[in-house]
Amino acid sequence: MTKNILIKPIISEKSENLTAKGNQYTFVVDKKANKLEIKKAVEAMFTTNVIAVNTVIVPARAKARNTRSGVVKGSVSAYKKAYVKLAEGESLDIYGSTEG
Repeated sequence: MTKNILIKPIISEKSENLTAKGNQYTFVVDKKANKLEIKKAVEAMFTTNVIAVNTVIVPARAKARNTRSGVVKGSVSAYKKAYVKLAEGESLDIYGSTEG
């Protein structure tokens, strides 16, 4: 269940700032998942208390790149993004344990 809903965490400069300031984590989720399903999936996978879930559907966009043979046109697929706010004092280990 949780594997189908949570696809991957988003690790970017903006998401790291949200984590540091507001204890929010960002995930790419299944487009059909609603906020309650996302909340249950995060709580089950990471055993934490989720306060709020905000979602946004990022629309598809066209991209083009120049190559030797000309311009190659394509698109970036649409996806759903979820901002998950955790309870005060809790955190997620999205990087896994990096013990050598």
